Amino acid sequence: MTIADVRRILEAEIICGSDHVETEVHNACGSDMMSDVLAFVKDQSVLLTGLVNPQVVRTAEMMDMVCIVFVRGKEPGAEIVELAQERDIVLMKTPLRMFTACGLLYDSGLRGGNEA
Repeated sequence: MTIADVRRILEAEIICGSDHVETEVHNACGSDMMSDVLAFVKDQSVLLTGLVNPQVVRTAEMMDMVCIVFVRGKEPGAEIVELAQERDIVLMKTPLRMFTACGLLYDSGLRGGNEA
């Protein structure tokens, strides 16, 4: 699945990183707790979160994540967008709640990092 597929499935709006939408993603993680992300995520993941602060981008970078989707229509500030642009991380937002967004991606074949 590509980031473009994720955008389509979640009816998401790209905030930054539109030049990276053909990047492949292999799994996803939905969490507002960055400690859980650090514990359970593998490379090339999509992070779905309602947490809007710079630590989200820093955590994604540490875990080699390529895309962050803000759920519930959350809007990141300029500092977050700038950090993501510097690190080539795609940012998107969807009006969907996290449970629904994760379910749609799962139904479309994207799995969690610790699943076979």
